[in-house]
Amino acid sequence: MPRRSKVLSGTLVAGALLLTTLGLGGVAMSAGPPVQDSGQTTSSAAGHAGHAMAVSTASSPEDPDGDGYIPANPPVTGVTPSTQNPPHRYFHEFQANCSVSHTKPDDPIVYPQQPGKSHDHTFMGNTTTNAASTTASLAAGTTTCKAPGDKSGYWMPTLFDGDQPVLPVGPQVIYYKAGVTDYTSVRPFPKGLRYVVGSPMQTADEFRHHPGFVEGWECGDSFFNVDFPTNCPDRADVQLNIRFQAPSCWDGRYLDTPDHKSHMAYPVVKPGTNDNVCPADHPVALPMIEFKMAFPVNGDLSRVRLASGPSYSFHYDFFNAWDDATLKALVDHCVVGGLQCNARGYDETHPEAGAALDENYRLP
Repeated sequence: MPRRSKVLSGTLVAGALLLTTLGLGGVAMSAGPPVQDSGQTTSSAAGHAGHAMAVSTASSPEDPDGDGYIPANPPVTGVTPSTQNPPHRYFHEFQANCSVSHTKPDDPIVYPQQPGKSHDHTFMGNTTTNAASTTASLAAGTTTCKAPGDKSGYWMPTLFDGDQPVLPVGPQVIYYKAGVTDYTSVRPFPKGLRYVVGSPMQTADEFRHHPGFVEGWECGDSFFNVDFPTNCPDRADVQLNIRFQAPSCWDGRYLDTPDHKSHMAYPVVKPGTNDNVCPADHPVALPMIEFKMAFPVNGDLSRVRLASGPSYSFHYDFFNAWDDATLKALVDHCVVGGLQCNARGYDETHPEAGAALDENYRLP
């Protein structure tokens, strides 16, 4: 079932643009149109070892005036958050199975056009993702995802064991779920939407209470860890895992905002019910992405760290470059259709529903 989330109140803070470029999240910007806080965790001003607090000195080519706002074209207007309660279906999801393609100290969302300015990231999906990536460049690239139509960029801080990078092996699970009770109201991502989930500057407490926190770091029988677990069995079949959910409610106006978060929000609980709905200022229900990452490391984890700092600095980025028709077919068939689908859009428990994609993971 979707995890209930609570949107945190936001405030406009003088000088917030500088704070955001230093890597601080969850603060609405004073430059450009006023926007409310996304509900993502407000981060600590204290830096973590291993994370350079660099200032972004350039803007995306898709943001020609450099104010940090990339308008949706066209915007989605006239939407009211759905409070409908469709027939109960326990699942309404599909998977994007994408492998690691490369690592690089780049971040085209936070530090566009500035190669080498970020901490090291592990990239999945689009094989061309780098500091210069745009919607158009990603669309022209190739992908490690099973579905060729998914040319999106997915990335997270690289995990190290000492000085050795530990990269997930094989296709990783990236769920696309309904974050709201009315799963029939979920629509595909707009092309070019991008956002950051969590913050490299968050404290341990902020990480634990982040609305995207699912089970924290887990290994063997150890779950809900903020720090890397110490009792990780030293067996070939055991890996270090994390699951973390993204916000799924969109303001309908911007593909990006200066803090890379305020255009998105987590669902809230409708008063007097157990229903998850989008907040009024972010009324458009989109798929809720959930990273489920498995790192091939176990045993002694005392030297394990993230490129961004300690375990609780985990965060990730998403830059949508799906083929529109392919994404719509999967969302309509699996999310709106109330199925539990694999990367083909096939639910083994409902074979009569068929699949959204063919055996080559393409539109039939």
